[in-house]
Amino acid sequence: MINTVVNRMAQEIENTDKGLEKIGNSIFNIFDPTKNHDAVFKAVFFELGAQAKGVSNVRESLVALERILLFILPDFETEGAPTQLRDDVRATLRDLQSLEEHATFQTQKVQFLLDTTLGLINLEQSHIIKLFSVLAVIFMPPTLFASIYGMNFKFMPELEWAYGYPMALVLMVICSGSLYAYFRWKRWL
Repeated sequence: MINTVVNRMAQEIENTDKGLEKIGNSIFNIFDPTKNHDAVFKAVFFELGAQAKGVSNVRESLVALERILLFILPDFETEGAPTQLRDDVRATLRDLQSLEEHATFQTQKVQFLLDTTLGLINLEQSHIIKLFSVLAVIFMPPTLFASIYGMNFKFMPELEWAYGYPMALVLMVICSGSLYAYFRWKRWL
């Protein structure tokens, strides 16, 4: 009966391996800065949580089985115990320990995939923040000119010019356009 449970745990670990491989492929094939990935990231988090829970349950079961076998092993070490049964218990213990190590590896893999997903989210967020920063810098010169010419002083020579208003608009467009061109050249936009 214990061998059947061990085989079932091995099957669960194999299923978790397949699930983690699928998640890993989706994470590493996902990143395209021009798309919104909120739904995909949410699905990855839920799937990683489910896989982590499954690995945790399998690991707890493996530890419990190992403790049971270690508890009954001294009874099989006596002279009256069948040799085959004693060898089967030892082999099962080795299998359990091997499966525990693999479950530990899977836990580390879940953590790696979670860290990778969070890193991709941070990259996407930094791209958005950079875009907002660049746009703020582009619109800074027009704001400066508009605020200067919006002042209510009695002596502002530009207010008397026939081309003062068009000149201010041209200055705004030139400053903003040159900043836009510079940021495009740097590939920040």
